[in-house]
Amino acid sequence: MEFTLSPYDELLTGDQRALLKTLHPEGAARFWGATGAHDKKFADVTTGDVVLFTGRGQVRAIGEVGAIFRNQALADLLWPPQAGGPSWHTVYSLTDLVPATIPYEELNSVLGYSPAHSFPGQMVLRGDRARAVLEDFMITPSTGTGVPEPPAAETAARPDPVRIAAMEELRTHRTGYRRTGRLVVVDRREARLVRAYRLFLADQSLTARRFFCPSGISDMYLETAEGGEVIEAKSEAGHRHVRQALAQLLDYAPYSPSTVHRLIALFPEAPDRDDMRFLHRYGVDCVHREPAGGFVRTPAPAQRRALMRSLWSDAF
Repeated sequence: MEFTLSPYDELLTGDQRALLKTLHPEGAARFWGATGAHDKKFADVTTGDVVLFTGRGQVRAIGEVGAIFRNQALADLLWPPQAGGPSWHTVYSLTDLVPATIPYEELNSVLGYSPAHSFPGQMVLRGDRARAVLEDFMITPSTGTGVPEPPAAETAARPDPVRIAAMEELRTHRTGYRRTGRLVVVDRREARLVRAYRLFLADQSLTARRFFCPSGISDMYLETAEGGEVIEAKSEAGHRHVRQALAQLLDYAPYSPSTVHRLIALFPEAPDRDDMRFLHRYGVDCVHREPAGGFVRTPAPAQRRALMRSLWSDAF
């Protein structure tokens, strides 16, 4: 909707108009509404919160809240209420919207609900529930990524500072992370693979995190006694996905929070022999999932990794 045009513009208050123009400088946005029955749930909703749009047994889209305000006149113009029906008087815009196909069963499992639990048409994620869903489905809002601020000296020394966060801390309103302006939703198959590998590592007392940098967002990052490990997951093990994994690892490596000791490509099954050799040529290890659920690492030759390690960094 082009909210700067009549009759919408005349129904906005000055503050509402200013907020919309700040968040949507192009003068148009997607809008959604909520009735009085949702007033309590929407009382604390704010810019940057993630909302799930549900129906037909699955999450159909994932959005990010922009401006949110109470305006019955505008709501009734956008969504005329049925005779005697409620007004959708809480109006909110969306700064981004991404299609999704997440079955209710998977969402219920993450939230601890019964498998048969159903959902209303919209659900805003907040608090512990938000952290669980954002982590498990690897959803990263364009605002509030939850990455702590680096020391001032580090920020001054590096104009595009790397931010690192524990995977369970992907959401907070107190962040200063440089915003990308895009809501990131990882392919569900990749998210499942990352979750399984994270649990596998946890059994070995290893904590997986992610880091945010000018090149994007790493899938996983580990700090070990030998150094940093950057891990990129792919939903398939074909040649195209192997090439993508290599390119992304090489792109992220210079920004690793600690000196990179290993680059690792993670797949749901083993790539073929030529693709494995392709990764090893660049010193990249390969980890794949076994049919029984465990994971197998096929390391690159130590000499090849040592040769490539200086090229992974940004020192040249």
